[in-house]
Amino acid sequence: MQKSIADAGWRFDNSYARLPEPLHARSQPVPVRAPALVLVNEPLAADLGLDAAILREHGAAACAGNELPPGSEPIAQAYAGHQFGHFTNLGDGRAILLGEQCGPDGRRHDIQLKGAGRTRYSRGGDGRAALGPMLREYIVSEGMHALGIPTTRSLAVATTGEAVLRAEPLPGAVLVRVAASHIRVGTFQYAAAVGDPRLSPSLLDHAIARHAPEAAAAPDRAAAFLDAVVARQADLVARWMLVGFVHGVMNTDNMAISGETIDYGPCAFLDTYDPGTVFSSIDRDGRYAYANQPAIAHWNLARLAESLVPLVPGDEAAAVDAVRGPLATFPERYSRSHLRQARAKLGLANEEAGDADLFASLLTRMHEARADFTATFASLAALAEATPDAADPADPLHRTLADWLPTWRARLARQPGSRADAAARMRMVNPLVIPRNHRVEEALAAAEAGDLAPLHRLLAALREPFTATPENAPYRAGPPAGCGPYRTFCGT
Repeated sequence: MQKSIADAGWRFDNSYARLPEPLHARSQPVPVRAPALVLVNEPLAADLGLDAAILREHGAAACAGNELPPGSEPIAQAYAGHQFGHFTNLGDGRAILLGEQCGPDGRRHDIQLKGAGRTRYSRGGDGRAALGPMLREYIVSEGMHALGIPTTRSLAVATTGEAVLRAEPLPGAVLVRVAASHIRVGTFQYAAAVGDPRLSPSLLDHAIARHAPEAAAAPDRAAAFLDAVVARQADLVARWMLVGFVHGVMNTDNMAISGETIDYGPCAFLDTYDPGTVFSSIDRDGRYAYANQPAIAHWNLARLAESLVPLVPGDEAAAVDAVRGPLATFPERYSRSHLRQARAKLGLANEEAGDADLFASLLTRMHEARADFTATFASLAALAEATPDAADPADPLHRTLADWLPTWRARLARQPGSRADAAARMRMVNPLVIPRNHRVEEALAAAEAGDLAPLHRLLAALREPFTATPENAPYRAGPPAGCGPYRTFCGT
C-alpha cells in the first residue's frame, strides 16, 4: 500500500491550543506553489518517533504547509517583547505551531512551520521567509546541539517555488522548527499586559507542567517557576560565552523559558576575541554585544519577574520581594556555571580560589593579541601535554601566552592526575569546529545558487566538533586573511 505523510508516526497533542484563545489565534498555513525538500534531519526525526524515509519521500507538502499532518491544530502564538528595550505587542507573524509531537521518550516537542504565511500578528509583513536565513538557522542550531548547548532544532527545510521580496527577490523557504516549547519571556509579558484575568494563571499552569513540574507543589508556585527559569538561563548564557556565541538580538520575545537557544537571527560566533563584538547590522548601540549578554539575560528575567508579580500570594510588596529573591540569584548562578565550565576548558579538575582570575587573564591576553577564540582554546590541550622546554618561541600562540603559561602550568601541577589527563579533559570541551561565519556564508551562497554540497560538508563537520578528522580539517581554521568586519542581518 502506498504510504503518505500521515504514516510518518505523528502523535500530536495540542495542549497549548487548549489555553484561552487570547494567547493564540487559529491560523492555517498558506499553501505555496511548488514545495520541495532541501534538508531532512534524520537523527532528529528518529528522536521524535518519526519515519525519516517517509518524511523525505512524502513530506515536502507537509513541511511547506500545503498539507497538515494528522492530529495537528495549527495556531499562531501571541506574545509581547522588549525589542532593544522598547515594549511592544508581537506574535507569530510568519510562524504557525502545528502542535506538540509526543516522542518515544515521553516528552512533547513543538512542531512549528516558520515562513508559513500571514497570520493575525503579521503587522503588514508577508509571512514568508527566504531560503538563506532558514538554512542559517538549521546550520547554527545543529552546530549548537552538537556542542551540547540547549537549543531549538530544525527538522526540515522546504523551498516554496516562490520568491520573497526583501532588498531583492530571494528564493522562499519554510523551516520546520522543533522546540521544547515556544513559550517566551514575552509570552508572560503579553499575558500580564492584556488584562484578561484568565491568561496569566493558565499560562503559568501550562508552563509549570511542561517545564518546571517541581514547582507545582511549592507554596509560591510563581516564584518557584521563576527560580527554575533563572537557573536555566544562567547556565545557557554561560555556555554561549564559553564558545564565543553572539545571539545578536536578545529581545524578551527571543528568550525561551525552557532554557533553549531560540531565534537564530543575526547570530554569529567570535573569530577574533573581542568582548565588544557586535555582528548584527541593527544593533547600532551594541546593546547585545558579546560581553553584554549576561547582563541582558538578567534584565530580561527581571521583565519575567514583573509579569509574575500578580500571581504571587499576598500583597504587592510581599509579591515583589518574593520574585526579587530568585531574580537576585542570577549573577551568582551565572558566575558559578561560567567558572565550572571555564575550569574544564583549562583542564582543571579541582577548585582553587584564583581560577577565575587565571581564566580572565587568559582572555585579556587573547584580546590584546587579537587571538582566535576557538583556535586558542583548542590549542591548549597540546600545550598542557608539552613540557615547557619543548615550546617553540616562534609559535604565535606561545608568544601570545608566554607570561601566562607558567602560571597555568603550575596550577595544573598542583592538581591530581597527569598532564595527559588534563589534556583529555580539555579536548572534551574545547571544540575544534564551530559554525565559522565564513563557512556558513559559503554554504548559504552555494545553496542559494543550487549547489548543496558545501552545505552538507559543513553539516557533517559540525556533527563532531571535538574530534579531529581529515574531513573537518578545512573547517577548523578562522577566516582567510583580508576578510573585513562580519555583519549579520535579521532575516530569520
